[in-house]
Amino acid sequence: MNNKQKALYSIFIGIAIVLGIAIGSILHFDQQTELSLKPTEKDKIDNLLRYIKEEYVDTVPTDSIVDIVIKDILQNLDPHSVYIPKQEVAHADEELDGEFTGIGVLFQKYRDTFTVIRPLPNSPAQAAGLHRMDRILTVNNDTLFGHNVDIDKLSEQIKGKTGTEVKLTVYRKTADSIFEIRIKRSKIPLISVPAHFMVNDTLGFIKLSTFSADTYDEFHKAVINLKKQGMQTLILDLRNNTGGLLQQADLIADEFLPNGKLIFFTKDQKGNIKKVTATARGDFEQGNIFVLINENSASASEIVAGALQDNDMATIVGRRSYGKGLVQREIQLGDGSKVRLTTARYYTPTGRSIQKPYQKGHRQEYEQAFKNRQYNGELYYKDSIPINDSLKYTTPKGKIVYGGGGIIPDIFVPLNPDKYLYEYGYMNRFLSNFITDYLDEHLTELENYTPEGFISDSLIVDKLYENFKQKHKGFGTRKPQHKNSHAPAQLKRLMKALLGRDLFGDNVYYQILIPDDPMVQKILNTEKEKKNEE
Repeated sequence: MNNKQKALYSIFIGIAIVLGIAIGSILHFDQQTELSLKPTEKDKIDNLLRYIKEEYVDTVPTDSIVDIVIKDILQNLDPHSVYIPKQEVAHADEELDGEFTGIGVLFQKYRDTFTVIRPLPNSPAQAAGLHRMDRILTVNNDTLFGHNVDIDKLSEQIKGKTGTEVKLTVYRKTADSIFEIRIKRSKIPLISVPAHFMVNDTLGFIKLSTFSADTYDEFHKAVINLKKQGMQTLILDLRNNTGGLLQQADLIADEFLPNGKLIFFTKDQKGNIKKVTATARGDFEQGNIFVLINENSASASEIVAGALQDNDMATIVGRRSYGKGLVQREIQLGDGSKVRLTTARYYTPTGRSIQKPYQKGHRQEYEQAFKNRQYNGELYYKDSIPINDSLKYTTPKGKIVYGGGGIIPDIFVPLNPDKYLYEYGYMNRFLSNFITDYLDEHLTELENYTPEGFISDSLIVDKLYENFKQKHKGFGTRKPQHKNSHAPAQLKRLMKALLGRDLFGDNVYYQILIPDDPMVQKILNTEKEKKNEE
């Protein structure tokens, strides 16, 4: 925001509420319905903007003023109503559409150059002959190497309209050559089911990372595939899944629920209730289900977890979920920008709202309350989870569940300090560069592996760990920060998983990590205890 805009900002705070009403004149809820304004309200805003444009002492673009006021209005509503400027709409839509237009390549800024980690299978990049560890020097003659180059700039340059061409200048280390390569852009799917496999003879695992347009189709194919392999029990991993399209959550919950069972319901400001129930279809209604959640599981993830928990169809494992129980509706604003406006609250089948408390206009406190979970003990101790006895509900089989802020798991599994340290903490930046270094130095050897051979090779972890210690002198000599630390073992497994992901993709990454995952271990122990009781 420049100085002129800042000066005008204070002027327009006073009209924020009025403009909030005026926005209704350009909101398109559907083709049949438009909100109406009283002429005097609309004229007041139009006249003020006209006077500023024609009479104000300095030249000020009125569209930037409107943007400021819209953002301020939404800031004073709930924490999840947001304004999306027109220049950011395409990126926001990609996440929900489940696809983007590009060349299909995973890349990373390696030292001062963007480097290809892996061309995606059947992508234009693969078809054009782009190789692993190729360095991208220019895109359409625009230099993209150096310490100050932003990775977002590369993404913008590579993306474009379907069928258009992008020209790359590439350095290939294995051939010590620089050459040009032309690649035609096409639609690239964003995978929302990055992994599915059998943990053992009867236990299947599906990782669901988001809820986009193709999520159900991907998920359904994974369920059918695992059933063919003998799956009787499913682990559905919704950790770190922040949600997406509500309809996809409905379709996935329907896979497990009998005909007529309530999945969720919504209630708007007028008290109108809309119920969503399961249909007769469903390919895993008789199976045993465990759902993994954590503090970053939100929205659509909470709908699925809550529906299965309230209908006594699944055991929820992990930590209390985020607590987002507000439904957003996307509204076009006519100039290419959009608003995602909260229009209803959703409730689980027992009637509980899982939206955590908030005060309108206090977004900073709302976000801080979530961050405080790291410090108030609830990520490590079950009895630190806040429970409101006035929001107690009972499932058909008599299980007690609570509303008022997220889904509370049936089986609590604390955050593993080692996992936090390496996957989310300060070590992450070292590991990313180290794995790329190792891949670059051992590329010929590593490309001889098959996914199965890489997973089963027990020696690779020791090679990685020793190489890491050599490059980071003193690592491994520090005393553990907590009792019963398994830091070296955790680090070795994570290193192998990260290298496996760069080589083969997420399915290998999860196959390496999951067998030693604390939540999965808890499930395996639970299943073992059940069999012993039988």
